[in-house]
Amino acid sequence: MTYDLVIIGTGAAGLSAAIYAERYKLNTLLIGEEFGGETATAGAIENWPGNKIIDGYELMAAMKEQALAAGAEIREGRVIRVKKKDACFDVFTEKESVHAKAVILAIGAQRRHLNLPNEKELTGKGVHYCVTCDGPVYAKKTVAMVGGGDSSVKGVNFLAEYAEKIYLITREKEPHAEPVNMERMKAHGEKVEILAETQVKEIVGEKKLESLVLSRSYRGEERLAVDGLFVEIGFDPDKTFADQLGLELDERGYLKADNMMRTNVPGVFPAGDAVNHFEGFKQDITAAALGAVAATSAYDYVRKNGSRCEFHASA
Repeated sequence: MTYDLVIIGTGAAGLSAAIYAERYKLNTLLIGEEFGGETATAGAIENWPGNKIIDGYELMAAMKEQALAAGAEIREGRVIRVKKKDACFDVFTEKESVHAKAVILAIGAQRRHLNLPNEKELTGKGVHYCVTCDGPVYAKKTVAMVGGGDSSVKGVNFLAEYAEKIYLITREKEPHAEPVNMERMKAHGEKVEILAETQVKEIVGEKKLESLVLSRSYRGEERLAVDGLFVEIGFDPDKTFADQLGLELDERGYLKADNMMRTNVPGVFPAGDAVNHFEGFKQDITAAALGAVAATSAYDYVRKNGSRCEFHASA
């Protein structure tokens, strides 16, 4: 079977693209490994228009329901390869392959790690990358957050509901976040302590995290004893499909696209955090907007070129 459109990724960008694609009457398939992307684990969201506050998973579930109601097909799976074949695309998962007239890459970005020895071994054993997933485990305990941007400050505010003590470790002179989130963090008083111009040099522990070796001493001590460590230092783009398809990247490694999400490869349209539009400003609302734009361009492309794929697919 040949789909009009295959969307890779089931986060805000992918689900938005599916809703729009189905309104354009495109036969659409979404494939995603982790439903909802980062938004599904974001916890409370307070800047989604129309909702004073909504849980990230709840928001993604509502978008999924809307996409399904519109007629989109959604499958769980990890796409490992995309190949352009004549005027069509072959999309391969670990279990199957499907054909498409156009492809939207709503693949988001990958969380950055500290890349320190012992980090991988202690992941899930004191080292974490999702505050809303693992923060409640640390009720009345001491934790550290590595970051300094808005996401890390929001993470600290979430942890403050559970942890007894939180250290925000930032290599900057001070955190940089939305004023409302900074005010909330300051309101926690002595529960939150900022270790500025500081980096984690070592992660200490055998079976579980025990302490952190810092680049600057803390109260005369080289090590900081903590029960948990959360890492929130941004994302790196996934270049897998760019390499496979010959897609152009910008200077930061993100997929390059024009304002209508058209790439240098006809029929391929990126969306969401995979694209570095808006000077790197990444939000659910911008991801959803870019998904809608990508679907619009995909519709235009399929309307003009879809018959060529049908010809090659049947040949």
